[in-house]
Amino acid sequence: MNDFIDFIIAPYKTYSTLNIILEIIATLFGIISVYYTYKRNILVYPTTIISTFIFIYLFFNWGLYGETIINFYYTSMAIYGWILWQKNLEVDHKHVDVSWATKKEYLYATLLFALSFIFILTIYYFRPVIQNGFDLNYLAQSKFHYTKIDFVDATTTAVFLIGMWMMARRKIDNWYFWIIGDLVMIPLMIYKGAVITSVQYIVLLILSFIGLIDWIKSVKEISKKQ
Repeated sequence: MNDFIDFIIAPYKTYSTLNIILEIIATLFGIISVYYTYKRNILVYPTTIISTFIFIYLFFNWGLYGETIINFYYTSMAIYGWILWQKNLEVDHKHVDVSWATKKEYLYATLLFALSFIFILTIYYFRPVIQNGFDLNYLAQSKFHYTKIDFVDATTTAVFLIGMWMMARRKIDNWYFWIIGDLVMIPLMIYKGAVITSVQYIVLLILSFIGLIDWIKSVKEISKKQ
């Protein structure tokens, strides 16, 4: 037990106070954004933007380039989703209606997964260049040498991309992808020494199950009224 605690605490002994504070802030806003998602509240988007901006910096420093890129994507999708949700607000001007994804949307999701997975592995191919401040002199050292973490990162990035896209389109199915991604990210963050962030994914996992149940219930209630 003591060895496990030491494993968790050890990375933070080398982190700067600023990085620890930033991780805490990003984690809190990440949790708040998912809470607003399950409530179908448009405030999900400003809170998401704050969290993702900070995580862009943190994930890059941790060498998780797939997660770095996905947070850039989250930011752009947050703007896209904010616009879509704003056009579909209910009478209280805060909440939106939701629905199930269509077969066509799942086809797009499959294509998005494949393209994202390949793109992230391409980024890792140029790891020497990225790790040395994008110095092209290291281009010759780039090669197809991937670690297991690279494949895990590429997979979770692609899964989260689909989740964010479906969330922006107000599809109930988005929760399935968040749940899958969260289950993978919890041990990955612990392995990378980012325990505070792993706690975020534990909370997000719980909120994702709650959100899935709530959105399904919302659709059923609308169907009864029709």
